[in-house]
Amino acid sequence: MIEDYGTYSFSVREKMRYFLEGLLMAVTLGYLFYKSIMGIIMLCPLILIHFKLKKEELAQKRKWQLNMEFKDGINSLAAALGAGFSVEHAFEEAIKDLRGMYPNGAMIISEFAYIANQIQMNITVEKALYNFGQRSGMEDIISFAEVFSTAKRTGGDLIQIIKTTANIISDKLEVKREIMTMLAGKKLEANIMKYVPAGILCFLSVSSPNLLKPLYHNIFGIILMTILLGVYLYTSRLINKIMNIEI
Repeated sequence: MIEDYGTYSFSVREKMRYFLEGLLMAVTLGYLFYKSIMGIIMLCPLILIHFKLKKEELAQKRKWQLNMEFKDGINSLAAALGAGFSVEHAFEEAIKDLRGMYPNGAMIISEFAYIANQIQMNITVEKALYNFGQRSGMEDIISFAEVFSTAKRTGGDLIQIIKTTANIISDKLEVKREIMTMLAGKKLEANIMKYVPAGILCFLSVSSPNLLKPLYHNIFGIILMTILLGVYLYTSRLINKIMNIEI
């Protein structure tokens, strides 16, 4: 069970990986734009920025995975209710079904198990689902919790409501998947565009070092390269925002 799906916590291996990635970025840009140890040190805060961006990216990926698992979860819940189980026991049956689809560490299995435990502690299903929706921060789960609560309170057809909700979520996921497929090529082009300026600078540094020599180790060169670096980092961040699809 995850306390907040909007906040991602790195494992030790991930911390090492993204630290090295950030350090490599700082060293590369520091060398290309300043060719000095001081320039590399000044760019070390990029490591923290890289950490932050990776956390956002991984949190988005986790939400996408949770959304897909949740769709299967409510389908299993609808099947359990259709088999005659009460709402309270339907979650336990849904967990058995989900274990055949996902490994034990899957988020939806952990969440349904947590809901089942809450129910055993006399916490209402509505409250448990509401808590799940708030922690996930996902519109589909929050909406499902609200609809489920209303249907249970008013005596609505829970099975049909859950099936309808599952179909709606499936349709939304399919549309998002199609959009992501169409944008995959554009994202590759955008990533290439981000690396081209640094690549050109690297090529000139190797092939024609005397051409760039006036831009290093003097006040005018440092100011100019700092401006160019700022523009480069800003445009890279802008490209990321444009190509980012909110899950």
